[in-house]
Formats: sequence, C-alpha cells, structure tokens
Amino acid sequence: MNSENQSSSTGRRVLDVKNLAVDIEVPAGTLHAVSGINFHVDEGETLCIVGESGCGKSITSLAVMDLLPKSATLTADRLMLEDKNLLEISRSEFASLRGDQMGMIFQDPMTSLNPVYTIGDQMEEVYTYHGKGSRSEAKDRAEFLLDKVGITAARSRLGQYPHQLSGGLRQRIMIAMTLMCGPTLVIADEPTTALDVTIQAQILNLLKGLQKEFNMAMVLITHDLGVVARVADRVAVMYAGSFVETGTAVEIFEQPIHPYTQGLIACIPVPGSDKSGKRLGSIRGLVPALVGDLEGCMFRNRCDSAYDKCNTGRVDINELSEGRGYRCHMSVEECVNAGTGNLLTTEA
Repeated sequence: MNSENQSSSTGRRVLDVKNLAVDIEVPAGTLHAVSGINFHVDEGETLCIVGESGCGKSITSLAVMDLLPKSATLTADRLMLEDKNLLEISRSEFASLRGDQMGMIFQDPMTSLNPVYTIGDQMEEVYTYHGKGSRSEAKDRAEFLLDKVGITAARSRLGQYPHQLSGGLRQRIMIAMTLMCGPTLVIADEPTTALDVTIQAQILNLLKGLQKEFNMAMVLITHDLGVVARVADRVAVMYAGSFVETGTAVEIFEQPIHPYTQGLIACIPVPGSDKSGKRLGSIRGLVPALVGDLEGCMFRNRCDSAYDKCNTGRVDINELSEGRGYRCHMSVEECVNAGTGNLLTTEA
C-alpha cells in the first residue's frame, strides 16, 4: 500500500450523506439495495467505496446523482452537496447541478458516449448547456482538457466519433467531459474496469493528478483493492447494501477488523510471500438475497465466527473514532483474533 495516501482534505465538506437507503420494487417483493449508509467527502479528498459486484456500490452513486430507475425509492436523513439540500430541490434544479457542480465517470465509456455525435459536439454541449460560455469558448475548453488528460492532437480528436477511438482514449475523454464545467464533486464508478492493466494504471494516475490540480472531492467506486491502495484517502467497505467497515486507507489495510474486510485483503496475492502452488484465497458462500424482511448480520452465512446472536436483531456500526468503525457483534479483539477462517485457501 502506498504510504503517501493520506487525506489531503482542506476540511470543506463537499458531500454529506446520512442514513441513505434505496429500495427497489421487484416481482418477489422489495429489494433493499442500500440500507442506511453514512459517508462524507471533503474538498481534495478521495473516498473509495469497495466491495463485491452487487453489493450496492453503483446504486449508491446513482442515488447521489439522482439517476435511479423509476422503480427505486430513495430515503435519507441528509443529502447535502456543499450548502445545497439535494432532498429538497426539484428535478430541474438537480439537472442543473449534474454535469456542472457534480459529475460522474461511468465504467463503460463506449455506452456512455453517444455514437452518432462527435467528441467535440458532446463535450461542448455540456459547457453551453450550463451557460459557461459560447460554443467557441467550449471548443477551447474541450481542447484544453483533452490535452490535460494526455490526448495528443486534441483539436483533431474533437471531430472524431467514439467508435474511432480505443477504450483508453474513450475513458480519458469521459474524464475530460466530466471536468468541462469544473465540478467540485466527481463520482467515478469503476472507471478502469473495461481497460487492460497498463491503461488502468495510467487512468488512475491521471485521476489522482487531476484531482490534486483542480482540488476536487472524489468518490471512487471499485471492487479492486489494488485501486484502493493506489488512490484512496478513506475507505468504506460495502457488503449487501451496508457499510461493514470504514476508516482511512492505512487503517483498513494495516488493521482490517470486519471478517469480510479481512477476507478481501487475504484474497490479494503477495508476490514473493505466497508459497508456490498455493491456491488464491476466496471467500466461501454467496451474497444473500436482499428481498423482503432482513434480520441479523448479512455476512453470517459466510463467516466461521458467526454465532446465535448474528441470526437476529440489528447489527449497528461500532464507532471507534471519527470515521473509523465496523459492523459486527464481536469486539475488535475478537474480530482480529478470529482472523480469516472464512477463507478457502486449500493447497493445490
């Protein structure tokens, strides 16, 4: 883990979320996609939300951006973007914020870019729609940002269509488009998933550099702990719609508490440390269905330390300090001593 990943927050709160929940009506009943999560992100800071596919990470980001499907119901005690209460503004007011003060980088740039419009048309539209300047100024801004994200011959790229560009270039264009209006908050939803490893590293370094230069708050959604180690200031580990552990990147990697966090970290191969022929770690069992009445710890069917109390009742976050907590009936000492017994690490 990169020891330089320390919070660069200036203390100005950009996004503040309390008790956010998202329910979706499905044929089998009510799907509790997100259940009462709390988080914030400050200016210049990166919060990484990490967890398996299907745990609610992307739904969380869509909830903040007001892009949930019509079948979804959002509730929250607080949802603030700086001094704006996002729970009280109209859809049109939200649309004026989206793309201007808050932007989102989606995980698949090919489906996020319109195939029938040029790159220049799409980037310039964002700028002019929000009244930032003329079409000519928008073109200059687009060229500047394409150069900033490392795209050569930026002016000529504005006349190209998405299908004429590689995946890495399209992702860089998505980043540049997100920055067109100078947002204070950027949400990046697994922005490197569709890219090869070399390009992934370039994109992550690019995001980190741009964040520092423009002093943005960033929420990065990922299932890759390698990404977390590279860019995170603070981390929220998500499982089955809830945060099961929160802390700084250093705290999460150096002393993981929750059995799920321990399991995720133990699944990472360590070159030079793991024995030859040893199977990669994996967490046994399946993520539970989140439909209907939910009770007890959602991780209990995958945890070897589970006991009777885990089957019923509510499991609250144990707050250890500001921003540091975990969701488990066991004490910190019991969690740490239990280790990673839920892992399958059988020798080959």
